[in-house]
Amino acid sequence: MSIFKAYDVRGLYPSEINEKYIRKVGRAFASFIKGGKIGVGRDMRLSSPPLAAEFAEGLREGGADTVDLGMISTPMLYFAVGKLGLAGGANVTASHNPPEYNGLKLCRENAIPIGSDSGLGEIEKLADSSPKPASKKGKASKADIAEEYEKHIRKFISESKPIKVVIDAGNGMVGPSLGRILPGLKSKFVTMYMDPDGNFPHHEANPIKIENLKDLIARVKAEKADMGAAFDGDADRCVFVDEKGAMIPGDLATAVLAREIFRKSGPGPVVYDLRSSMVVEEEIKALGGTPVREKVGHSFIKATMRRENAVFGGELSGHYYFKENYTSDNAEIAFFSLFSIVSSSDKPLSAIVAPVNRYFASGEINFKVQDKDGMINRLASEFSNGKQDTLDGITVKFDTWWFNVRKSNTEPMLRLNLEGRTKADMDKGLKMVKKILENP
Repeated sequence: MSIFKAYDVRGLYPSEINEKYIRKVGRAFASFIKGGKIGVGRDMRLSSPPLAAEFAEGLREGGADTVDLGMISTPMLYFAVGKLGLAGGANVTASHNPPEYNGLKLCRENAIPIGSDSGLGEIEKLADSSPKPASKKGKASKADIAEEYEKHIRKFISESKPIKVVIDAGNGMVGPSLGRILPGLKSKFVTMYMDPDGNFPHHEANPIKIENLKDLIARVKAEKADMGAAFDGDADRCVFVDEKGAMIPGDLATAVLAREIFRKSGPGPVVYDLRSSMVVEEEIKALGGTPVREKVGHSFIKATMRRENAVFGGELSGHYYFKENYTSDNAEIAFFSLFSIVSSSDKPLSAIVAPVNRYFASGEINFKVQDKDGMINRLASEFSNGKQDTLDGITVKFDTWWFNVRKSNTEPMLRLNLEGRTKADMDKGLKMVKKILENP
């Protein structure tokens, strides 16, 4: 199976991704970008330093100049590419995956993402063809963007009154950045697992899994905190919990955050992924904005945001995108935006979220299906009386419930998301759709 995925490069180290191969990918990326300066960062994984060094060497062999950005988060890479006017950038990271994985997140100028539909396939072919070195080798330099990045993040903070917040950094890359910012605020921050550690000694740095939120939830309750936040390994995603320790789904957080974004920038288009609750579209319209539905995945969201000149974007997975951040995802900006909402409100976070928490969602359910296209066609036939679209898999809408079934990019799997206006609506729809998906 290829390590080139839909949105990034990722595989087991050293069996699937290693120094020899990543050097070839570096040469291929230099050829794809066609020269210029390329920023290279890395996360805290034990295999990241040697992989980053070899990738940068491959870039220089391919004729590109390199800018060593050091150990940074993925949002810091996007910021560096935009701020320094680089021709492209790469972060050596496997995001939320376990320690034995590593990979690359790549972007072009202005932090424009590179995905399967926008260059990753071409880069893979170039790498596998063992590209020859360029006639002139590129030069190496370094840059420290921590101070400029801190100034950038502070622009999104509005602290009306001090509150109490618990943060689980997951031993990922958000710790050092937050460590520069939090001491300057009046609020009380109770921090956990702030030191970057590629062994992930406490739990997997994947906040979408509820088992990885247990420590955060317990601490929020014990501290009687106003909110909590958990970050993934490379700090481009975060998950929030309220003062009761209840997790706030990413789509509901998108609906809440849109109000704060509009308060600062004025209403505008907001892009959201098609797994999101009906409430997202309803709330954006109610706030005077324009809801724009899109496929799942950061490369799709970002491309649509640029095309629609959107001010904000959000995904169920905990990615949040900001026009004022080079149209890129940034978990810290999302965190401080919600922090600002709670700090300025006389209501607890649970009460702020309550008005948008009005429908009933199944959550994402996976089904093992070998003939994925055949099953999607069968669902289209079985539910032909509903309003259908095929933007990503198949979505079918009825008056009181809807569902989306989309294909996994890497496995013989279909992913179901379903929502009802009442729990009875959800249960009824879920029973009908599951009956088909469980009997391929």
